[in-house]
Amino acid sequence: IDKYAQRDLKKGLHLYGTDGNIGLTNAWSIIQTDFRCCGVSNYTDWFEVYNTTRVPDSCCLEFSENCGLHSPGTWWKAPCYETVKIWLQENLLAVGIFGLCTAMVQVQFNINFHILLKC
Repeated sequence: IDKYAQRDLKKGLHLYGTDGNIGLTNAWSIIQTDFRCCGVSNYTDWFEVYNTTRVPDSCCLEFSENCGLHSPGTWWKAPCYETVKIWLQENLLAVGIFGLCTAMVQVQFNINFHILLKC
């Protein structure tokens, strides 16, 4: 599963910054900034996307405009896939409770909505 997930995420990197993919672009930027990581396996994943030695600015240790054009010494080294996976494993209970609560709110909303429609 890890292998397939990483492959699909790497394919998705090619949509970063393209028209109609602002959500994906923002998600990658937030993940890389908050988790202090870069790329799926490492920062070199971005080299294939840009066809050059660069990364998005969200990979930079200190954010500045076009900092992703500088040397690898200024970029996060941690792989995002492993970093996020470890975070999810450590917070599985909280993530599960959040998901369960969200589902319960949705069910209650649907019940109330159908009751209102019948009135």
